[in-house]
Amino acid sequence: MSAPDETIPTLDRLVALAQDTSNGYHEFLRVPSMSCGVYVLPAGAKDRQSPHREDEVYYVVRGRGRFVQGSLDRPVGPGDTLFVPAQVEHRFHTIEDELVVLVVFSPAETG
Repeated sequence: MSAPDETIPTLDRLVALAQDTSNGYHEFLRVPSMSCGVYVLPAGAKDRQSPHREDEVYYVVRGRGRFVQGSLDRPVGPGDTLFVPAQVEHRFHTIEDELVVLVVFSPAETG
């Protein structure tokens, strides 16, 4: 995790760090108002996340799959941006190509 005045690693390095975790997520920035991370889900993976206490924005950097939030179930791919309000059920599924997703929580994720 980097402080705001530190250099954030390249996307390739962030992806490698996320791939080395048990849950595919690597946080790279945290300040009181937000936290940012990279989430990597391999093709065919199951997204086991549960609702968060914070609002969340996803930006799909690469890969393809589907995203479900409430009754909405849609395809996602590079360039898609998703907003999930706090406490709302959501997950990625039917992952065709490894998903690399930039994640922003506001305020900073608490758990």
